[in-house]
Amino acid sequence: MSAEKSSAALHVRMSYLDAIVQAQVEEMERDERVIMMGEDIAIYGSGDLVERFGPKRIWAMPISEGGFTGMGIGAAITGLRPIIDLSIASFLYLASDQIINQAAKLRYMTGGQIMVPIVFRVCMYYGEALAAQHSDRPYPLFMNVPGLKIISPTSASDAKGLLKSAVRDDDPVIFFEDTKLWTVRDDVSSDRDHLVPIGKAHIKRVGSDVTVIAIAGAMRPTLEAANALAQENISVEVVDPRTLKPLDMETIIGSVAKTGRLVVVENAHRVAGASAEIVANVCQESFESLKKPCVRLTAPDVHVPFSPTLEKTLYPQRDDIIAAVKKLL
Repeated sequence: MSAEKSSAALHVRMSYLDAIVQAQVEEMERDERVIMMGEDIAIYGSGDLVERFGPKRIWAMPISEGGFTGMGIGAAITGLRPIIDLSIASFLYLASDQIINQAAKLRYMTGGQIMVPIVFRVCMYYGEALAAQHSDRPYPLFMNVPGLKIISPTSASDAKGLLKSAVRDDDPVIFFEDTKLWTVRDDVSSDRDHLVPIGKAHIKRVGSDVTVIAIAGAMRPTLEAANALAQENISVEVVDPRTLKPLDMETIIGSVAKTGRLVVVENAHRVAGASAEIVANVCQESFESLKKPCVRLTAPDVHVPFSPTLEKTLYPQRDDIIAAVKKLL
């Protein structure tokens, strides 16, 4: 059942993080094959899951990302549906061999005989003075890996619906949670089959002058910019990809065909980012729709400094987005 089809169900206002926990509880109650593994999972980010489901389904793991990721992949191959909580997104690097060479490739290498239904939850902590080794936003790197699905919703409702879809998917999915969105609150369906389809974008705000695509935590300043521009009679259409792989280029190109102008905002590094992939596809598939060159607002290609003052300047802010839109007009 899609998010739209579940509209008749009761809706409860909750935070992004609470919606994720609720999705996990519901999926574990629905399907006994769903298990969870992760560092500090028994004390952080899991609600009362240990008490409710017991240690056979909630596994607190040591600080050995490659080890327990490999164990989770093995569990998926043998019939379980693990949710692996890797905590900080930078820890993906330590588990990347297992994820790229095993989870992403085994279905292909066995001619479809083996499926790897596994979800990797990772949190993008940045803007919090955690310095270079704990502040990466590495989703573009994993977008380059065939066999992986990449999701990064910006609302509580979509976080719940996409995580549930990921758990039920037969392919490996990486869920990039942006900690800038953890406190975002909106109405979430209580329907236990509230699913948001993987690979489908969402138009968060309808407009006619400029299309602005905002990825993950860039959504907050983008909506602030769109509201401010509306006071000047500038109509901005805001698109949330929700899924970064596969990208919903049909929705994106449809929006650009209407407005003729495109700004893509993300907090990852500039080179080979998701914004680059989106702009390349738009130029290739719908170049004749463009009235002006596309604009990308990203973090520069530098490591994240420890200094809060220096780090704050790295990521696109509301005024940067307003200036980019006005330049296109």
